[in-house]
Amino acid sequence: QVQLQESGPGLVKPSQTLSLTCTVSGGSITTNSYYWHWIRQPPGKGLEWIGSISYSGGTQYSPSLKSRTPISRDTSKNQFTLQLLSVTPEDTAVYYCAREEHGGLYDYWGQGTQVTVSS
Repeated sequence: QVQLQESGPGLVKPSQTLSLTCTVSGGSITTNSYYWHWIRQPPGKGLEWIGSISYSGGTQYSPSLKSRTPISRDTSKNQFTLQLLSVTPEDTAVYYCAREEHGGLYDYWGQGTQVTVSS
């Protein structure tokens, strides 16, 4: 059973860098053909895709967030990390990590972590 767990600060000040980590258990992030995603949901809004990192380390990003959201991974810890640079209150959201399986569906999700940007 694959499990994903997000971790990071719940409160960040404007202009700071937010760093969130997704720790994966029950499966390797380097397993062929799986992609690992970051998705967020601002209060009262729908899900917003942020970006992803593949089993081989390739990354893709939302065009609207690309310059602010580098995604990296630590294969020795089976983790992948999202950094969100220069945060604003509009970045307040529940942040999720998820796995995309071979057919293109998200088959496993983390429980989500609330991030609030406020001074």
